[in-house]
Amino acid sequence: MADSTDSYPGLGRILVIIPTYNEVENIESITQRLRTSVPAAHILIADDNSPDGTGEVADKLAAADDHIKVLHRKGKEGLSAAYLASFRWGLERDYDVLVEFDADGSHQPEQLHRLLDALVAGADMVKGSRWVKGGSVVNWPLHREILSRAGSLWTRLMLGMPIKDVTGGLNAFKAETLRRIIDDIEAEGYGIQRDLTWHTYQNGMSVVEVPIDFKERERGNSKMTSDVFFEALKQTTKMGINHRIAQVRGLRGKGRPIGR
Repeated sequence: MADSTDSYPGLGRILVIIPTYNEVENIESITQRLRTSVPAAHILIADDNSPDGTGEVADKLAAADDHIKVLHRKGKEGLSAAYLASFRWGLERDYDVLVEFDADGSHQPEQLHRLLDALVAGADMVKGSRWVKGGSVVNWPLHREILSRAGSLWTRLMLGMPIKDVTGGLNAFKAETLRRIIDDIEAEGYGIQRDLTWHTYQNGMSVVEVPIDFKERERGNSKMTSDVFFEALKQTTKMGINHRIAQVRGLRGKGRPIGR
């Protein structure tokens, strides 16, 4: 567990990144819970110029706590752009670990140490997983769980990754992991979760899943829509086809039989 200094035992300096757009109802609560659960962690609120005043509340939180920082962005450019800008912000300031974290309360700050301890144990990337033993979803309608499970299964099949919750958004990275893959990330929106996992795995680094409880937000509106889901599915299929074609070409190049 963390102590009250700026360093987490075995890891060093930690930056928890919270992208926000219209999360004024949630941002104070989630930052307070994070500061209590992992006092050593610094928090970066990356706000996409929320019209509901989230950025102003974030500034007040930062003024009162030197562990909270704010990255004001020009407008709503999507989850991928927010995370990539925040990763670069953290890497430039020499944080040792960077964490993706939702603002809406779906990720439990009290479980963050599970991911951090897996990094201490040697993982390069750790995913908080809903679909491994011990993981759960709370207050989700059945159709949403089916879509999420199906999306992760399809991604595993298309890309050949033994990861059960590919699309999960609670992820922790060692800084050197992100430095190796960040320039290869091209996905927009929620596709960044798939691409971060894929490029870490493809680079021969270890991806470990630990169980988490994912709770549906109680306040505010979800940014996940069916259009977002099907766009991600389309991009995953395209990636999978290209991956399989590359595999076949590789086998041909080595003179191995590939069947008819």
